Amino acid sequence: MWASALLVTSLLLAPAQGTGTGLQLSNVRNTYGELGGTRPDGKFLPGDVVFIGFDIDGITVDDQGRVQYRMAMEVIDKNNKPIFKQDPSDKVDFVPLGGKKLPARAFVTIGLDQEPGMYTLKLVVTDTASKSTQTLSKPFEVTKKDFGIVAVYASVDERGAIPAPTTGIIGQSIFVQFGIVGFDRSPKDATDPKKGNQPDVLIEMSPLDSTGTPTLKKPIAYKLENGVDEKESGFTMRFLLPMTRAGKYTVRLSATDNRTRKTATFDLPVTVVPSAN
Repeated sequence: MWASALLVTSLLLAPAQGTGTGLQLSNVRNTYGELGGTRPDGKFLPGDVVFIGFDIDGITVDDQGRVQYRMAMEVIDKNNKPIFKQDPSDKVDFVPLGGKKLPARAFVTIGLDQEPGMYTLKLVVTDTASKSTQTLSKPFEVTKKDFGIVAVYASVDERGAIPAPTTGIIGQSIFVQFGIVGFDRSPKDATDPKKGNQPDVLIEMSPLDSTGTPTLKKPIAYKLENGVDEKESGFTMRFLLPMTRAGKYTVRLSATDNRTRKTATFDLPVTVVPSAN
């Protein structure tokens, strides 16, 4: 477990509009992390991180499978005022298996103190070779600050540096990474500066099978009462999930702030399939 300042945003798909006839942005969706499955909801607590997956169709591929494109992003508020802008960045990717479709990803972060309300994200993609351009405009909503579970994604490693898909094969293991925000802190202890000003949060993980039945008699639980830097507004956690049986599951994360008695849950869909060649 390590402490970290966490960020937020939410995204909803709007139609793509383009100046070229060949380039298209398709299969646009919110995802659970960089490689996770589709996240259907469009509202996010301050403290969340929103990832977007999409396909760049009709992109120019050279004889060695290389593609070159440019991508830029902008976020504007309801008054059409820019609050974030990423200048165009040139990118090179590799498509060794043929075709003219490139899987792509983007993400936007908004701080914990971001005002609630509606925003719009604009993403512009240009095929460097053909000069064809497509633009996605997405409205999104930031909800008011509250206690909750945010930034849920899967990783290969414990530190969360290597993203993992939420679909895996039997025998594989992933770490379910997430953050907790909006918790209360205890008063400082005047007699001992090292004590006090810490959260008291119970975190639980309970996998559910396709019928919604827990696969464990008791959830895996962890109680955090110290070790969170006073400057941090959130902390991160992880649970190891060995994929031991094929099927469709829901990893239910639950958190309880024992000081305010607030509770929060988050369901992460996970699929396990047999290995095959």
